[in-house]
Amino acid sequence: MGVDYPKVGVFQLSETFGGPMALTDTEIRRSKPGEKLYKISDSGGLHLMITPTGGKLWRWKYRFDSAEKLMALGRYPDISLAEARERRDAARKRLANGIDPMVERKTEKTAVREATEHAFEKVAELWLEHWRGNKSAHHAATTASRLRANVYPVLGNRPIDEIEPMEVVQLVKAVEARGALDMAKRILQVTGMIFRYALAHGIAKRNPAAEIRPSDILKPTRQKNMARIDARELPALLRAIELYQGKHLTRLAIKMMALTFVRTSELIGARWEEFDLEAKRWMIPGMRMKMKTPHIVFLSRQAVEVLDLLRDLSGSCDLLFPGEQNRNKPMSNMTILKALERMGYKDRARFSRLGVYHSSRARLQPRAHRVATCPRPTQRRQRRVQSRPLSGATRQDDAGLGRLSGTDTARRQGVAVLRDCGIASQQLAQPKIQPIFAI
Repeated sequence: MGVDYPKVGVFQLSETFGGPMALTDTEIRRSKPGEKLYKISDSGGLHLMITPTGGKLWRWKYRFDSAEKLMALGRYPDISLAEARERRDAARKRLANGIDPMVERKTEKTAVREATEHAFEKVAELWLEHWRGNKSAHHAATTASRLRANVYPVLGNRPIDEIEPMEVVQLVKAVEARGALDMAKRILQVTGMIFRYALAHGIAKRNPAAEIRPSDILKPTRQKNMARIDARELPALLRAIELYQGKHLTRLAIKMMALTFVRTSELIGARWEEFDLEAKRWMIPGMRMKMKTPHIVFLSRQAVEVLDLLRDLSGSCDLLFPGEQNRNKPMSNMTILKALERMGYKDRARFSRLGVYHSSRARLQPRAHRVATCPRPTQRRQRRVQSRPLSGATRQDDAGLGRLSGTDTARRQGVAVLRDCGIASQQLAQPKIQPIFAI
């Protein structure tokens, strides 16, 4: 008696249908490898292949769409006889429903592989590699650290195409609950950029973060201005800098910042090769600027005097302000902050970003402007340098400056700021106090 399977079926039938006797576990254990590959059959198309090296492999032979196929079911003894039969029976059920079990298994493996390869963390790392190209090393490292600390533990293993907007909302609100509101906003922004990258590369079909605005899920907060002293307190701060009893190099760093209105990172990273003392110019390379464009700082007579003093302290180093422990690394910005604290200006004057930006330069901002880039930067720079001369009084007192341009107009305006603060030459000319600006 036999059964005909024209398109879907198996080659061997169980002994119930007149096929060969089923295998036993004893027979399998006694089987020895031969010179060639051979097989011992069970039932329903299941057989065990014995390799010349002694391997025992379960295989199931079946037919789908008139094509003979051989499906691997595992290795003996990892897969016992009973387990091999269970796998065969499960595959036969799919076969009876018109499903090719090998194709189905391959599809499942592909889905698992894609889910792993397209996990949020994997895609985020690809985005980071793509995005960091024109970013500073510090900025890129900070962004990567935020992702690894806040996002990956929550969404890292999730297939990016399966992430729903509510998951992003819960992630952002969890960060907000820690009191890190600014961090929550940044994480929402960065996750949106990652989803957008996935969309552009065919990895995802939607950007769930784009459907959410920070104001929809985060509590509004009142904007807090950076710490700065009142204009009336500026004379006292300048005197405190002159009377600072700490390290001489630290005092000169703070004083140089007050004279040039540069960022802390730009100041502590300054190198002697950037200065042209004859022309009284400081050319900061674009790589050290926030906007990646070169910046010219015109040096006042007082700034040149500070540089002359620095020659004796750090002239043998490449850096103007080398670190105390390692002379090849710049001074820490915390050194300046701690000096301000010791001077009594903790949380009142902030030099950590734009020098005295949050005190005196904040008043100059409407009048200051920067050097913009253009196809012919040399001609543009010349036009800037040939800007209007200083006013009469200031020209007479700072004749060595020449004509100022770009953001460096702020240094010229600094004289006016001090005058507005009520600092006159006789006020600054106290015993043992070298004035920052001679007016």
